[in-house]
Amino acid sequence: MTEARYKIVFDGEPMPGVALETVKENLARLFKSDSSKIDSLFGGRSVALKRDLVEAEADKYLAALQRAGAKVRKEQDMASGLSLVATDDHPDASAAAVAGAPASENMSCPKCGHEQPKSAECQACGIIIDKYLARQAQQTEEAAQVKASITSNEPSSPYAPPQAQVGEQLPEFGELKVLGTSGRIGRVRYLGWSMALMLAFLPIGGVILGSFALSETLASLLAIAACVALVVVSVCIGVQRLHDMGWSGWLWLLNFVPIVGSVFALLMLFMPGTDGPNRYGPPPPPNSRAVKVLAWLIILVPVIGIVAAISIPAYQGYVERAQMSGASSFEQPADVPAE
Repeated sequence: MTEARYKIVFDGEPMPGVALETVKENLARLFKSDSSKIDSLFGGRSVALKRDLVEAEADKYLAALQRAGAKVRKEQDMASGLSLVATDDHPDASAAAVAGAPASENMSCPKCGHEQPKSAECQACGIIIDKYLARQAQQTEEAAQVKASITSNEPSSPYAPPQAQVGEQLPEFGELKVLGTSGRIGRVRYLGWSMALMLAFLPIGGVILGSFALSETLASLLAIAACVALVVVSVCIGVQRLHDMGWSGWLWLLNFVPIVGSVFALLMLFMPGTDGPNRYGPPPPPNSRAVKVLAWLIILVPVIGIVAAISIPAYQGYVERAQMSGASSFEQPADVPAE
């Protein structure tokens, strides 16, 4: 009795909780194929991604594809069990007829067309005829399924065995870590955390200024430590913001490039992050009310600065004019008329 064979069937549906675009991206990377071929797998038809597998191999492919987010299933491959080779229980009637037929009855090889007396093997190309016919029938069925799901005429097939290991199933939301370069944060949280960083360093700046009265050396050490901490936290939240856009954290160094750094800082503020998981992890959790309030506060900071830049000089000019007019009113005339 031959070992049972299995096939992996895909109906074009993602696993629960996995975004469709993420599944397409994982399958394209898994099968090393372009997106146009992968998109054709999601047409609502059942497609056999892999056939004629032993159970261990089928379980391996099933696990890899499910980790990629594809809702696949394992079914017994009945077509692979079909064979034209005679067995003891089912002798080949045509072979028996050939045995009793005259020796002059000929046949043509289905592969090379060689004319010879009927035989199980071709005398010219050496193929086993029954096995060759069974394999041709299986290839015909596979070609029909591929043609129904893929309209491209390119000879390469995306249904090669997996060559890359697909990551484990990701959680719905990522973990938030201020002091770390892994994970992701969105635009609103990036603004909110930046404002919180500014507010946290206001009292620290006051302490540094107050320490100058005690010792300039102590004040200098505190200022250096505060600057290092500020840079570290800024780098951490900046890298996580770049991860949310699907970019490498090393691009944060572009902030130090003249002109380019100004444009890049605006991209970090306004460019949206990727939908669903990306190569840096799952999306960040929803923004809390405190984060939203802090984000609005940092947006008001430049507005307040502009108003202050306009109003303070105007107020100083008003004070100077008032002082000048008050001083002139107390001046006595140089010549006093005699009485």
